[in-house]
Amino acid sequence: MTDRNDFISREKFMAELWRYKKGSVTRRHFLGVTGLGLATTVLGAAMPGLRGAARAQGSIGDRVVVASWPNYHDPANFEAFTAETGAAVDLNVFGSNEEMLAKLQAGGSGWDVFVPTNYTITTYVEEDLIEPLDLTKLPNYDPASFDARFADAGTVNGTVYAVPRNYGTTGFVVNTNNLGGLPKPTTWKEFWDMTKAEFSGRTMVHDYQLTTIGNALKYYGYSFNSIDPAELAEAEKLLLEAKPHLFAITSDYQPSMRSGDAWMSIAWTGDGLQLHRDMPEIDYVLGKEGGELWSDFFAIPKGAPHRDAAYALINYLLAPEVNAKEVMFHGYPVADARVNAILPAEMLNDPIMYPAADLLNALEFGAAVTLTDPNRAELMARFKSA
Repeated sequence: MTDRNDFISREKFMAELWRYKKGSVTRRHFLGVTGLGLATTVLGAAMPGLRGAARAQGSIGDRVVVASWPNYHDPANFEAFTAETGAAVDLNVFGSNEEMLAKLQAGGSGWDVFVPTNYTITTYVEEDLIEPLDLTKLPNYDPASFDARFADAGTVNGTVYAVPRNYGTTGFVVNTNNLGGLPKPTTWKEFWDMTKAEFSGRTMVHDYQLTTIGNALKYYGYSFNSIDPAELAEAEKLLLEAKPHLFAITSDYQPSMRSGDAWMSIAWTGDGLQLHRDMPEIDYVLGKEGGELWSDFFAIPKGAPHRDAAYALINYLLAPEVNAKEVMFHGYPVADARVNAILPAEMLNDPIMYPAADLLNALEFGAAVTLTDPNRAELMARFKSA
């Protein structure tokens, strides 16, 4: 008998399956880590999302490759799209807009659809990395139904390059069972101070300069988008002080919060809602000093190999009844009045999805300059390597 070193425990398998189904990891990662690469054909009938390609049943081809974010799409909608069109959805998960930009700049991404955040779109246009959209191929997009505040960033110099997906905030999650006698933190100052003290070894921050540096800047009351060298130097000092006390630097923080290995993490709206829904002891907090308000979009990169499938998928996901299923899965609000009209009242009244006005008014949209500012990029690199 030959000893095997590739055994994966049931617990590890189920954890990876949960991450795959939530969209936290790619199909390639799931198949590789679980050893199922050779079994894909057998599993395809039971788990359609694992198939490398679907039998083409129409004119759009047999696949569509998507670059998006963790825990951000309902797999059932992708499976329904595949059943309807014959095009399998291959999801690639990213942790930051910087990663997305670098991948497209390197060329050969193979993506058909990607999900950029509001402040990045002008950079994609300037670098000729994004297609102008043919709105005649998106009949489910009704501009009049969208709140312009969360839609306007998709239009650059009068040309539509991206259509709205959803929007949200960046705050933090905290497991209140681990507070002991401490009051629940309500500010970024308390977040960072607790990270260096009572929650040492139990806090996570994003692998993403915009949010991690931005919320370190909020500790001092500076703008989330600051590129001022003196202010960034103070943020770097704080981050380097906090680094030895961190559990991890990652944008895929749900598994560690769910397992109890981490007690607190920078987080986005939908993750906060998903965690609180499943584990009520985990609260989502918007720091009183402010932070980020953002909107995400659907876009098509230049040279998309399956352009017809890209339009078909975007159009499918913009259908109000499909988009409502997305919202009920991921917990991010949308700016489409047609979708809000069919969502359950408890979601429309949820304070995580729709924060109080005083908290919302303190937030800032990300600024385009932060994506390409060398000082912020170098700061993040020093922080991660320290």
